Amino acid sequence: MPLQANEPLADLSIDARVYLKHFYHQEAALVAAAPGRVNLIGEHIDYCDGFVLPLAIDRHIVIAAALNNSNQARIRTTGEEEAIISLDGAQEAGDPKWANYLRGVLEGFRLQGSWPVPGFNAVIVSSLPIGGGLSSSAALELAFATIVEGIVDTVLDTKEKALLCQQAEHNFAGVPCGIMDQFASAFGQKDNLVLIDCQAQEPELVPFHSNDLSLLVANTMISHDLADGEYRARREATEQGLATLEKESWRQVSLADLEGVKEAMGDLIYRRSRHVVSEIARTVEAAEELRRDNYAALGPLMAASHQSLRDDFEVSCTELDLMVELANKIGFEGGVLGSRMTGGGFGGATVTLCRTDQLREIGARLSISYEQETGHAPQIFATRPVHGARLL
Repeated sequence: MPLQANEPLADLSIDARVYLKHFYHQEAALVAAAPGRVNLIGEHIDYCDGFVLPLAIDRHIVIAAALNNSNQARIRTTGEEEAIISLDGAQEAGDPKWANYLRGVLEGFRLQGSWPVPGFNAVIVSSLPIGGGLSSSAALELAFATIVEGIVDTVLDTKEKALLCQQAEHNFAGVPCGIMDQFASAFGQKDNLVLIDCQAQEPELVPFHSNDLSLLVANTMISHDLADGEYRARREATEQGLATLEKESWRQVSLADLEGVKEAMGDLIYRRSRHVVSEIARTVEAAEELRRDNYAALGPLMAASHQSLRDDFEVSCTELDLMVELANKIGFEGGVLGSRMTGGGFGGATVTLCRTDQLREIGARLSISYEQETGHAPQIFATRPVHGARLL
């Protein structure tokens, strides 16, 4: 089975323009794009002052827009009810629920002072799977924020825009996410990963120039909903752990510190805390190995990350574990350097570091074996790091 092709950004832009013409009988004045992200390593520690190492992927959300001489934003996307949003004042969550991400972004602009926003029509197209753990929500927020920048004729600082979008997700979608997803979509650069210091809220580009290697993203087709309480429960567990340690930040905590309070924490909080401390260390080590072009060292780090997410943080699932196991069976000789679950978990996708010249064979083996085991055909595509959110 061939790898799923990545629709060229130029084609997505054309689609968005065509749909705007079809639904609203207007030519696009602005077109914006924002990529999804996959995280090479550093999971569930962006809200723990950790380091994370994502990249912007070659899957995008694209929005085309034109002014409509009203006080409303009218927005359409495939398979969803049209959103009609009043631009008269403060935004509140409402129906349709999918548009709450957009309302949150608009509220961010209002609070930031870029207000009023003139009325506009917009359409959204996407090559990102929803619920696949690839940050479709962050890409939507960043693409929409970039369109609004164009409409109000301003350019926010990249960090300010990413944080505005994070707050939109917190306050309007009910997901207390860290900064990784929005920072990866905002700061992504071609042939670079983004090492994010989540305590200082600062990104650093880490080169990934080797064309001999690519990343294979395998969507298990098991969807997840991070607003269902599991994400929040994990975050609360890490807060309990830090409180027991009586530390201000996880960056001050060692594994020896954890052992000293293991009994007071109890098994569950101890294991959640052990994941945080060990994953921060793995991510720092992975970035250093990348700077040395020592890609082979990433495999064991990815394996340890997946094991920790599965056993200590308990955010994996049978299908994610299976996909990682299948990749590991292919092994180094077959072109696989490492594999792990990525994203919030409870479904979604895995990321596998592969030799570029063996991608198709690896993808076919994963797809066939996974479907034989589960009865579900996965979505598998290859990517390298791409540019972040921007006007086209």
